[in-house]
Amino acid sequence: MHDKQDESVRQLIEEFLTARATRKPSPHTLEAYRRDLRAVAELAAEESTPPLPLDALPVASLTARVMRAAFARYAAPRAAASVHRAWSTWNSFFSFLVADGVVAGNPMPAVGRPRAPLPQPKPLRGADTPEQLLASVARQEGRQRDPWPERDLAVLALALCAGLRLSELLALRVGSLTGRAGERRVDVAGKGGRPRVVPIEPELDGVLVGYLDSRVRRFGSRTVRPDAPLLVDRQGEPLRRGGLQYLVESCYRRAGITDRVPRGARLHALRHTFATRLAEDGASAAEIMRLLGHASLASSQTYIEVTAGQQRAAVRSNRTNRALAGLVAARGDAGP
Repeated sequence: MHDKQDESVRQLIEEFLTARATRKPSPHTLEAYRRDLRAVAELAAEESTPPLPLDALPVASLTARVMRAAFARYAAPRAAASVHRAWSTWNSFFSFLVADGVVAGNPMPAVGRPRAPLPQPKPLRGADTPEQLLASVARQEGRQRDPWPERDLAVLALALCAGLRLSELLALRVGSLTGRAGERRVDVAGKGGRPRVVPIEPELDGVLVGYLDSRVRRFGSRTVRPDAPLLVDRQGEPLRRGGLQYLVESCYRRAGITDRVPRGARLHALRHTFATRLAEDGASAAEIMRLLGHASLASSQTYIEVTAGQQRAAVRSNRTNRALAGLVAARGDAGP
Protein backbone atom coordinates (compact mmCIF):
# COMPACT_ATOMS: atom_id res chain seq x y z
CA MET A 1 0.00 0.00 0.00
CA HIS A 2 1.36 3.45 -0.79
CA ASP A 3 0.35 7.01 0.02
CA LYS A 4 -2.65 7.26 -2.31
CA GLN A 5 -5.21 6.24 0.32
CA ASP A 6 -6.13 9.90 0.80
CA GLU A 7 -6.06 10.75 -2.91
CA SER A 8 -9.39 11.85 -4.33
CA VAL A 9 -11.50 9.33 -6.20
CA ARG A 10 -11.88 11.84 -9.02
CA GLN A 11 -8.12 11.94 -9.61
CA LEU A 12 -7.85 8.17 -9.49
CA ILE A 13 -10.64 7.86 -12.04
CA GLU A 14 -8.59 9.95 -14.46
CA GLU A 15 -5.52 7.78 -13.79
CA PHE A 16 -7.60 4.68 -14.54
CA LEU A 17 -8.89 6.17 -17.80
CA THR A 18 -5.34 7.08 -18.83
CA ALA A 19 -4.25 3.49 -18.20
CA ARG A 20 -7.24 2.19 -20.20
CA ALA A 21 -6.39 4.44 -23.15
CA THR A 22 -3.36 2.27 -23.95
CA ARG A 23 -5.80 -0.49 -24.94
CA LYS A 24 -7.10 1.82 -27.70
CA PRO A 25 -10.81 1.76 -26.84
CA SER A 26 -13.06 4.01 -28.88
CA PRO A 27 -13.67 7.57 -27.58
CA HIS A 28 -17.30 6.53 -26.96
CA THR A 29 -16.16 3.66 -24.72
CA LEU A 30 -13.84 5.89 -22.70
CA GLU A 31 -16.59 8.45 -22.23
CA ALA A 32 -18.98 5.70 -21.08
CA TYR A 33 -16.39 4.61 -18.50
CA ARG A 34 -16.08 8.19 -17.25
CA ARG A 35 -19.86 8.65 -16.99
CA ASP A 36 -20.37 5.41 -15.07
CA LEU A 37 -17.51 6.08 -12.67
CA ARG A 38 -18.42 9.68 -11.94
CA ALA A 39 -22.15 9.04 -11.55
CA VAL A 40 -21.65 6.35 -8.91
CA ALA A 41 -18.78 8.26 -7.27
CA GLU A 42 -21.01 11.29 -6.77
CA LEU A 43 -23.60 9.10 -5.03
CA ALA A 44 -20.86 7.48 -2.94
CA ALA A 45 -19.70 10.94 -1.85
CA GLU A 46 -23.24 11.69 -0.67
CA GLU A 47 -23.38 8.36 1.21
CA SER A 48 -20.09 8.87 3.04
CA THR A 49 -20.05 10.06 6.66
CA PRO A 50 -20.09 13.01 6.60
CA PRO A 51 -21.25 13.69 3.01
CA LEU A 52 -18.48 15.15 0.85
CA PRO A 53 -18.11 16.86 -2.51
CA LEU A 54 -16.68 14.53 -5.13
CA ASP A 55 -13.36 16.39 -5.32
CA ALA A 56 -12.85 15.79 -1.58
CA LEU A 57 -13.87 12.11 -1.54
CA PRO A 58 -10.86 9.94 -0.58
CA VAL A 59 -10.63 6.45 -2.01
CA ALA A 60 -10.55 5.06 1.53
CA SER A 61 -14.22 6.09 1.86
CA LEU A 62 -15.29 3.60 -0.83
CA THR A 63 -16.18 0.79 1.54
CA ALA A 64 -18.48 -2.08 0.65
CA ARG A 65 -21.28 -0.41 2.64
CA VAL A 66 -20.90 2.89 0.81
CA MET A 67 -20.69 1.20 -2.60
CA ARG A 68 -23.83 -0.89 -1.91
CA ALA A 69 -25.77 2.23 -0.96
CA ALA A 70 -24.48 4.18 -3.97
CA PHE A 71 -25.31 1.40 -6.41
CA ALA A 72 -28.78 0.96 -4.92
CA ARG A 73 -29.52 4.61 -5.68
CA TYR A 74 -27.84 4.41 -9.08
CA ALA A 75 -29.89 1.34 -10.06
CA ALA A 76 -33.31 2.68 -9.07
CA PRO A 77 -34.09 4.69 -12.25
CA ARG A 78 -31.99 2.66 -14.70
CA ALA A 79 -32.32 -0.48 -16.79
CA ALA A 80 -30.57 -3.66 -15.69
CA ALA A 81 -28.15 -3.52 -18.64
CA SER A 82 -26.97 -0.02 -17.64
CA VAL A 83 -26.43 -1.08 -14.02
CA HIS A 84 -24.58 -4.20 -15.15
CA ARG A 85 -22.26 -2.11 -17.34
CA ALA A 86 -21.56 0.35 -14.50
CA TRP A 87 -20.85 -2.55 -12.10
CA SER A 88 -18.34 -4.02 -14.56
CA THR A 89 -16.66 -0.63 -14.99
CA TRP A 90 -16.30 -0.19 -11.23
CA ASN A 91 -15.03 -3.73 -10.84
CA SER A 92 -12.30 -2.96 -13.40
CA PHE A 93 -11.55 0.33 -11.62
CA PHE A 94 -11.06 -1.39 -8.26
CA SER A 95 -8.96 -4.14 -9.87
CA PHE A 96 -6.73 -1.37 -11.23
CA LEU A 97 -6.46 0.21 -7.76
CA VAL A 98 -5.60 -3.13 -6.14
CA ALA A 99 -2.92 -3.84 -8.76
CA ASP A 100 -1.49 -0.36 -8.21
CA GLY A 101 -1.38 -0.86 -4.43
CA VAL A 102 -3.85 1.94 -3.73
CA VAL A 103 -6.43 -0.22 -1.92
CA ALA A 104 -6.13 -3.57 -0.19
CA GLY A 105 -9.14 -5.23 -1.81
CA ASN A 106 -12.02 -4.93 -4.25
CA PRO A 107 -15.41 -4.31 -2.54
CA MET A 108 -17.47 -4.94 -5.70
CA PRO A 109 -18.17 -8.67 -5.02
CA ALA A 110 -20.20 -7.43 -2.03
CA VAL A 111 -22.32 -5.21 -4.30
CA GLY A 112 -25.30 -6.84 -6.00
CA ARG A 113 -25.22 -7.01 -9.78
CA PRO A 114 -28.25 -7.58 -12.03
CA ARG A 115 -27.98 -10.17 -14.73
CA ALA A 116 -27.72 -8.32 -18.02
CA PRO A 117 -30.05 -9.70 -20.71
CA LEU A 118 -28.31 -10.73 -23.90
CA PRO A 119 -29.00 -8.28 -26.73
CA GLN A 120 -31.48 -9.56 -29.27
CA PRO A 121 -30.36 -9.89 -32.90
CA LYS A 122 -31.38 -7.07 -35.23
CA PRO A 123 -31.09 -8.40 -38.80
CA LEU A 124 -32.42 -6.61 -41.84
CA ARG A 125 -36.16 -7.13 -42.16
CA GLY A 126 -37.58 -8.80 -45.24
CA ALA A 127 -36.74 -12.17 -46.78
CA ASP A 128 -35.04 -10.74 -49.88
CA THR A 129 -33.68 -7.49 -48.43
CA PRO A 130 -29.97 -8.50 -48.51
CA GLU A 131 -30.25 -9.53 -52.15
CA GLN A 132 -32.06 -6.29 -53.02
CA LEU A 133 -29.39 -4.25 -51.23
CA LEU A 134 -26.49 -5.96 -53.01
CA ALA A 135 -28.15 -5.69 -56.43
CA SER A 136 -28.78 -1.98 -55.93
CA VAL A 137 -25.24 -1.22 -54.80
CA ALA A 138 -23.69 -3.19 -57.66
CA ARG A 139 -25.34 -0.79 -60.14
CA GLN A 140 -23.44 2.40 -60.97
CA GLU A 141 -25.85 5.29 -60.53
CA GLY A 142 -25.33 8.61 -62.27
CA ARG A 143 -26.67 10.53 -59.29
CA GLN A 144 -23.52 9.74 -57.30
CA ARG A 145 -20.75 12.31 -57.50
CA ASP A 146 -17.99 9.71 -57.78
CA PRO A 147 -19.58 6.26 -57.96
CA TRP A 148 -17.45 3.33 -56.88
CA PRO A 149 -19.81 0.34 -56.88
CA GLU A 150 -16.96 -2.19 -56.60
CA ARG A 151 -15.83 -0.74 -53.27
CA ASP A 152 -19.36 -0.33 -51.90
CA LEU A 153 -20.26 -3.89 -52.85
CA ALA A 154 -17.08 -5.22 -51.19
CA VAL A 155 -17.95 -3.49 -47.91
CA LEU A 156 -21.50 -4.85 -47.80
CA ALA A 157 -20.46 -8.32 -48.94
CA LEU A 158 -17.82 -8.61 -46.20
CA ALA A 159 -20.41 -7.74 -43.58
CA LEU A 160 -23.19 -9.89 -45.05
CA CYS A 161 -21.10 -12.92 -46.05
CA ALA A 162 -18.35 -12.89 -43.40
CA GLY A 163 -20.17 -11.24 -40.49
CA LEU A 164 -17.46 -8.67 -39.70
CA ARG A 165 -17.91 -5.90 -37.13
CA LEU A 166 -17.28 -2.26 -38.04
CA SER A 167 -13.96 -2.19 -36.15
CA GLU A 168 -12.90 -5.45 -37.78
CA LEU A 169 -13.60 -4.08 -41.26
CA LEU A 170 -11.52 -0.98 -40.54
CA ALA A 171 -8.61 -3.10 -39.25
CA LEU A 172 -8.39 -5.28 -42.37
CA ARG A 173 -5.31 -5.07 -44.58
CA VAL A 174 -4.96 -6.25 -48.16
CA GLY A 175 -2.80 -9.05 -46.77
CA SER A 176 -5.65 -10.16 -44.49
CA LEU A 177 -7.01 -12.02 -47.53
CA THR A 178 -5.03 -15.24 -47.65
CA GLY A 179 -5.07 -18.72 -49.20
CA ARG A 180 -5.22 -20.02 -52.72
CA ALA A 181 -8.25 -20.00 -55.01
CA GLY A 182 -11.00 -22.21 -53.61
CA GLU A 183 -9.53 -22.06 -50.10
CA ARG A 184 -9.56 -18.32 -49.51
CA ARG A 185 -10.06 -16.88 -46.07
CA VAL A 186 -9.89 -13.58 -44.21
CA ASP A 187 -7.77 -13.19 -41.07
CA VAL A 188 -9.74 -11.03 -38.65
CA ALA A 189 -8.41 -9.07 -35.67
CA GLY A 190 -11.41 -9.75 -33.46
CA LYS A 191 -12.91 -7.99 -30.47
CA GLY A 192 -10.98 -8.32 -27.23
CA GLY A 193 -7.82 -9.34 -29.06
CA ARG A 194 -9.34 -12.64 -30.21
CA PRO A 195 -8.17 -13.36 -33.79
CA ARG A 196 -10.21 -15.64 -35.99
CA VAL A 197 -10.27 -16.95 -39.54
CA VAL A 198 -13.42 -16.73 -41.67
CA PRO A 199 -13.67 -18.80 -44.88
CA ILE A 200 -14.43 -16.88 -48.07
CA GLU A 201 -16.57 -18.48 -50.72
CA PRO A 202 -15.70 -17.97 -54.42
CA GLU A 203 -18.52 -15.45 -54.87
CA LEU A 204 -17.20 -13.13 -52.16
CA ASP A 205 -13.66 -13.72 -53.38
CA GLY A 206 -14.72 -12.54 -56.84
CA VAL A 207 -16.23 -9.36 -55.38
CA LEU A 208 -13.04 -8.58 -53.47
CA VAL A 209 -10.83 -9.25 -56.50
CA GLY A 210 -13.04 -6.93 -58.57
CA TYR A 211 -12.74 -4.24 -55.92
CA LEU A 212 -8.94 -4.47 -55.72
CA ASP A 213 -8.68 -4.37 -59.54
CA SER A 214 -10.80 -1.21 -59.57
CA ARG A 215 -8.57 0.28 -56.89
CA VAL A 216 -5.47 -0.35 -58.98
CA ARG A 217 -7.14 1.45 -61.88
CA ARG A 218 -7.96 4.41 -59.62
CA PHE A 219 -4.79 4.77 -57.57
CA GLY A 220 -2.13 2.44 -58.99
CA SER A 221 -0.71 -0.92 -57.93
CA ARG A 222 1.32 0.54 -55.04
CA THR A 223 -1.92 1.10 -53.12
CA VAL A 224 -2.72 -2.62 -52.86
CA ARG A 225 0.44 -3.80 -51.14
CA PRO A 226 -0.20 -6.38 -48.37
CA ASP A 227 0.24 -3.85 -45.54
CA ALA A 228 -2.18 -1.33 -47.09
CA PRO A 229 -5.66 -0.88 -45.56
CA LEU A 230 -8.17 -3.03 -47.40
CA LEU A 231 -10.95 -0.43 -47.37
CA VAL A 232 -10.29 3.11 -48.54
CA ASP A 233 -12.33 6.20 -49.37
CA ARG A 234 -12.66 7.84 -52.78
CA GLN A 235 -9.35 9.67 -52.27
CA GLY A 236 -7.52 6.44 -51.52
CA GLU A 237 -7.21 7.22 -47.80
CA PRO A 238 -8.09 4.59 -45.15
CA LEU A 239 -11.79 4.50 -44.39
CA ARG A 240 -12.60 5.71 -40.88
CA ARG A 241 -15.49 4.93 -38.58
CA GLY A 242 -17.71 7.84 -39.60
CA GLY A 243 -16.99 7.37 -43.29
CA LEU A 244 -17.83 3.67 -43.15
CA GLN A 245 -21.10 4.32 -41.30
CA TYR A 246 -22.06 6.99 -43.83
CA LEU A 247 -21.22 4.67 -46.73
CA VAL A 248 -23.48 1.91 -45.40
CA GLU A 249 -26.34 4.31 -44.65
CA SER A 250 -26.10 5.80 -48.16
CA CYS A 251 -26.30 2.27 -49.59
CA TYR A 252 -29.49 1.69 -47.58
CA ARG A 253 -30.99 4.89 -49.00
CA ARG A 254 -30.03 4.08 -52.57
CA ALA A 255 -31.60 0.62 -52.24
CA GLY A 256 -34.77 2.10 -50.71
CA ILE A 257 -34.65 -0.17 -47.66
CA THR A 258 -34.17 2.31 -44.81
CA ASP A 259 -37.50 1.20 -43.33
CA ARG A 260 -36.16 -2.38 -43.07
CA VAL A 261 -33.08 -1.48 -41.01
CA PRO A 262 -33.68 -1.93 -37.25
CA ARG A 263 -33.30 1.26 -35.27
CA GLY A 264 -29.76 1.74 -33.98
CA ALA A 265 -28.32 -1.23 -35.90
CA ARG A 266 -26.69 0.45 -38.90
CA LEU A 267 -23.82 -1.71 -40.13
CA HIS A 268 -24.35 -4.21 -37.31
CA ALA A 269 -27.64 -5.21 -38.97
CA LEU A 270 -25.57 -6.80 -41.74
CA ARG A 271 -23.57 -8.88 -39.25
CA HIS A 272 -26.81 -9.93 -37.54
CA THR A 273 -28.28 -10.88 -40.91
CA PHE A 274 -25.25 -13.10 -41.58
CA ALA A 275 -25.66 -14.86 -38.22
CA THR A 276 -29.43 -15.19 -38.49
CA ARG A 277 -29.18 -16.81 -41.91
CA LEU A 278 -26.56 -19.20 -40.58
CA ALA A 279 -29.00 -20.25 -37.86
CA GLU A 280 -31.88 -20.56 -40.33
CA ASP A 281 -29.76 -22.85 -42.51
CA GLY A 282 -28.93 -25.14 -39.60
CA ALA A 283 -25.58 -23.92 -38.25
CA SER A 284 -24.94 -24.85 -34.61
CA ALA A 285 -24.32 -22.31 -31.86
CA ALA A 286 -20.68 -23.45 -31.72
CA GLU A 287 -20.21 -22.81 -35.45
CA ILE A 288 -21.84 -19.38 -35.19
CA MET A 289 -19.66 -18.59 -32.18
CA ARG A 290 -16.46 -19.37 -34.09
CA LEU A 291 -17.46 -17.47 -37.22
CA LEU A 292 -18.63 -14.35 -35.37
CA GLY A 293 -15.84 -14.35 -32.78
CA HIS A 294 -18.17 -14.37 -29.78
CA ALA A 295 -16.59 -14.74 -26.35
CA SER A 296 -19.36 -17.03 -25.10
CA LEU A 297 -21.72 -19.61 -26.55
CA ALA A 298 -24.70 -17.80 -24.99
CA SER A 299 -24.34 -14.86 -27.41
CA SER A 300 -24.47 -17.21 -30.39
CA GLN A 301 -27.37 -19.22 -28.95
CA THR A 302 -29.66 -16.17 -29.18
CA TYR A 303 -29.66 -16.40 -32.99
CA ILE A 304 -30.86 -20.00 -32.85
CA GLU A 305 -33.50 -19.21 -30.23
CA VAL A 306 -34.84 -16.26 -32.22
CA THR A 307 -34.90 -18.35 -35.39
CA ALA A 308 -36.78 -21.14 -33.60
CA GLY A 309 -39.27 -18.59 -32.29
CA GLN A 310 -39.81 -17.19 -35.79
CA GLN A 311 -40.35 -20.69 -37.15
CA ARG A 312 -42.94 -21.41 -34.46
CA ALA A 313 -44.67 -18.10 -35.16
CA ALA A 314 -44.80 -18.94 -38.86
CA VAL A 315 -46.35 -22.34 -38.12
CA ARG A 316 -48.83 -20.72 -35.73
CA SER A 317 -49.98 -18.32 -38.46
CA ASN A 318 -50.98 -21.23 -40.73
CA ARG A 319 -54.75 -20.97 -41.24
CA THR A 320 -55.08 -24.77 -41.13
CA ASN A 321 -54.23 -24.67 -37.43
CA ARG A 322 -57.33 -22.58 -36.82
CA ALA A 323 -59.42 -25.16 -38.67
CA LEU A 324 -57.98 -27.88 -36.41
CA ALA A 325 -58.80 -25.78 -33.37
CA GLY A 326 -62.42 -25.63 -34.52
CA LEU A 327 -62.58 -29.40 -34.99
CA VAL A 328 -61.07 -30.06 -31.57
CA ALA A 329 -63.53 -27.66 -29.94
CA ALA A 330 -66.45 -29.30 -31.77
CA ARG A 331 -65.41 -32.77 -30.59
CA GLY A 332 -65.09 -31.50 -27.05
CA ASP A 333 -68.61 -30.10 -27.15
CA ALA A 334 -69.97 -33.39 -28.51
CA GLY A 335 -68.66 -35.26 -25.49
CA PRO A 336 -68.00 -39.03 -25.24
